[in-house]
Amino acid sequence: MRQGICTFSLLLLLLIAIPLWPQEELVGMKLADLIGRFGAPKAVLAARGNEPWQDDVVFQYAEGDFYVFKDRVWQVKLASAYGISIGDPKQAAVLVMGNTAEDRGDYLLMPVSSNQSSGASWPLMLRVNLDNAGKVNSIFIYRPDF
Repeated sequence: MRQGICTFSLLLLLLIAIPLWPQEELVGMKLADLIGRFGAPKAVLAARGNEPWQDDVVFQYAEGDFYVFKDRVWQVKLASAYGISIGDPKQAAVLVMGNTAEDRGDYLLMPVSSNQSSGASWPLMLRVNLDNAGKVNSIFIYRPDF
């Protein structure tokens, strides 16, 4: 019985930990590394910000949408991250995010660990947007200092 609990605990830890590091490595990738890792995007589009300096080029892949400024990814939009998926109820997302989550009404915000794989260090945020029914409708990991 004890071995079964240990095996289950190890499996649970792997299921939680393995998806975490690649998500953090996506933000900050150079454009050449993005294309080298995922190949040619299925689509490229412009995303308009409120100000001209907020415009981005978005590379769309099956893995997610990558928002690029100059030569780096500064934001990614994913279908799931950190145990939260599109369609999840707000209560489930709050539970997964824990005490560090800020409830801003139509979205949840939480700091996540910095990207240090390339020697750089910058803050990262997880933003979970909610629809009118209180369901997750988009998930972003981004650099708030960008």
